[in-house]
Amino acid sequence: MPDTPFRPFDTLLDEGRSLAQLRTALDGAEDGELFLERRRSEMLMFDDGRAKTASYDASEGFGLRAVRGEVAGYAHSTEISESAIARASETARLAVGDGGGTLADPPRHTNRRLYTDADPIAGASFPVKLDTLREIDAFARELDPRVVQVTASIAASLQEITILRPDGVTVSDTRPMTRVNVSVIVEDAGRREAGTAGGGGRLGLDGLLDPADWQAKTREALRIATVNLSAEPAPAGVMDIVLGPGWPGILLHEAIGHGLEGDFNRKGSSAFAGLMGQRIASPGVTVLDDGTIPDRRGSITVDDEGTPSAKNVLIEDGILVGYMQDRQNARLMGVEPTGNGRRESYAHAPMPRMTNTYMLGGDADPSAIVGDLKDGIWAVGFGGGQVDITNGKFVFSCTEAYRVKNGKVGAPVKGATLIGDGATALMNIRALGNDMALDPGMGNCGKAGQWVPVGVGQPTVMIGGLTVGGAAA
Repeated sequence: MPDTPFRPFDTLLDEGRSLAQLRTALDGAEDGELFLERRRSEMLMFDDGRAKTASYDASEGFGLRAVRGEVAGYAHSTEISESAIARASETARLAVGDGGGTLADPPRHTNRRLYTDADPIAGASFPVKLDTLREIDAFARELDPRVVQVTASIAASLQEITILRPDGVTVSDTRPMTRVNVSVIVEDAGRREAGTAGGGGRLGLDGLLDPADWQAKTREALRIATVNLSAEPAPAGVMDIVLGPGWPGILLHEAIGHGLEGDFNRKGSSAFAGLMGQRIASPGVTVLDDGTIPDRRGSITVDDEGTPSAKNVLIEDGILVGYMQDRQNARLMGVEPTGNGRRESYAHAPMPRMTNTYMLGGDADPSAIVGDLKDGIWAVGFGGGQVDITNGKFVFSCTEAYRVKNGKVGAPVKGATLIGDGATALMNIRALGNDMALDPGMGNCGKAGQWVPVGVGQPTVMIGGLTVGGAAA
């Protein structure tokens, strides 16, 4: 396992020659960079009383990009060498051709550090990790005799990047990531239900391997599973919905966040295109994307083009005030980059992506919001969802939800799906709780075949008139 920092220009490449190759590729281009990456990851899984998976992966490579107008040439390789970069330079240059492109101003610099650069994989020995998973399994079974299966996992990774810009400046970032996840299945009278809890962030494993932490996750997974044992079929129809704080912000992320990314708006394919400065949400609704929160899963010191991350206001008091931008789309739209140019790896070109996207809280008491619900659903947990960026229509499944009538919380319901569109949902927000929270650190976001870690958050929110697809009319 490598224990030396990733410094490609000290060990693998000559910086001067690499810069010359990059500048050749960008002759006539408006932007571009050489992105070098080394990544290591480890995952251990304990399932049904035994160790099921123990994997370790390591990769490294580079991507070279040349951008001119709306066109980008991109070439990548797993071989970090001058000859490979020379070939990539020739390939990327084909997309921009000859012409009078002028290089855009480089990103500003930052000395900020938002997370540790220590390798979390080396933060605990393999036997300690395996013993922790075994203890999680035993603890869950001791909590409730109805537990019939336990799946627990520990994941850790370290991504090291260096970006060489055509002005000769190099930008580096070392990004740790850890997560512990627990899933349980309970059985009672022939009925089986599951519950899952987990989380982590850009931090070491010490805190996550503390029994106080994984025991809390295990109890939460068991609580969700046992709640669902008594769940009744969800109703169907149009009704008011109360969303819980924290992780339910995934609905905000999908139904609204993607529609506020710069590329979709520049191309006019977003439901929010052309609405800058206009009201798109109820008064009091403020939404931010913030990549600067220390140790959070979605945070990045710099994005994958070298731009420092930022705390960007997207919606302010219901008014659309900003989009999330990478360098290319910002330049084409005549605005500044926002630090949202992200990529899955060296094999992918950057694009506008979210970091930690959340809605600020209001001043309402959460219990009062639920108490004002006359006939609807209180949705506390969410699973998967889908959204159509062009019209904002979404479908989300609830993993924990309750029937509410006349302000009284009734039985849990199973099979509830929330159906609507982001633009309408924003305008139908009726109450904002004073309990804004971020998720526990478990989000991944997919776009155009690329996956990146993200964070979400929100307070308790009441939304009027969503369609609930359920099992009962």
